[in-house]
Amino acid sequence: MKIIIAEKAPAAIGPYSHAISHNGTIFCSGQIPLDPSTMEITGNTIEAQTEQVMKNVKAVLEAAGSSLDKIIKATVFLSTMENFAGMNKVYEAVLEGHKPARSAFEVGRLPKDALVEIECIAVDQGV
Repeated sequence: MKIIIAEKAPAAIGPYSHAISHNGTIFCSGQIPLDPSTMEITGNTIEAQTEQVMKNVKAVLEAAGSSLDKIIKATVFLSTMENFAGMNKVYEAVLEGHKPARSAFEVGRLPKDALVEIECIAVDQGV
């Protein structure tokens, strides 16, 4: 196992790593819409928050030697399913046609009262 610490992603706010790489597979911890420089939530809308989350996911994947188009499974956690369409619009645009397997759930509450959190599993660039 290799622990991944992404310099361009927000620092972990708990006892976890940004990601773990093992046998060509990258297991990414969930990302919320924190600005890496301020560690504050970015945006008040689901669209703005999803955009920041995807920037953070991208930073983690790049630190692990991968990219957004190498995601094989994503899990989306939403503060309310009312935000599903807005999240989905940004998610789809950022992935530029790549369509990994995905689940989406409404949860009781997210860290720092974020509207969205996304975690993923990806393969490294060599696969």
